[in-house]
Amino acid sequence: MPQANVYAVASKDIVFESFDGEAVVLDLASGKYFGFSDSGSRVWQALSSGVGAQALAGSIAGAVATGATGLDAFIAQLVELGLLVPSDGTAQPLPDELAAELAAAKEPLNVSVHDDLADLIIVDPIHEVEEPLGWPAVKQAS
Repeated sequence: MPQANVYAVASKDIVFESFDGEAVVLDLASGKYFGFSDSGSRVWQALSSGVGAQALAGSIAGAVATGATGLDAFIAQLVELGLLVPSDGTAQPLPDELAAELAAAKEPLNVSVHDDLADLIIVDPIHEVEEPLGWPAVKQAS
């Protein structure tokens, strides 16, 4: 079982979106982006929305593609990559639809790291703005 039951997105610099059920995560601070397998996308979706790891482990215990041992390793990898941190929050229940999608997932839990666009993402001036003013007001160095 994972050390913590509930996790949260590690930083406001980590943004994510789901396209047709596939999660894409971008770390604006490092410029790295992350892609997930089908089961990994579902687990990310659950963990980033506050679903407890115990609820996930119970729902995928019989799934060949993931399994509880694979879940522990996957969560540890997400924490190591700096995408998730343990949270003191209250665990949210796993939605039935997401549980069914996890049970039907065919690929093992996997996250791939891409840094081929990191230089472009980091120097993107749109992300270097004064919060209340927005672009094109460039943030002044302090």
